[in-house]
Amino acid sequence: MDNRLMILPARDPKAIRLLQIPDDYEKHEVFRHVVGLIAEVEEQNPNYGWDDIATMLEDHGFETVEFVLGPELD
Repeated sequence: MDNRLMILPARDPKAIRLLQIPDDYEKHEVFRHVVGLIAEVEEQNPNYGWDDIATMLEDHGFETVEFVLGPELD
């Protein structure tokens, strides 16, 4: 299985998230789709949090992936 992953960057390193992309999304469309899903959560709930976003993403086939953030390279 091909693990296609997307990093959701954040200023706070503890807020960085890693997603596994479902097989039915093309590489060129996944960024736009995730932005749209996050915007939908923001519109539905102005007091949203990561759990709200994660639920929406999981409802569309994305999976959150646990990871270890390594040392900075610069």
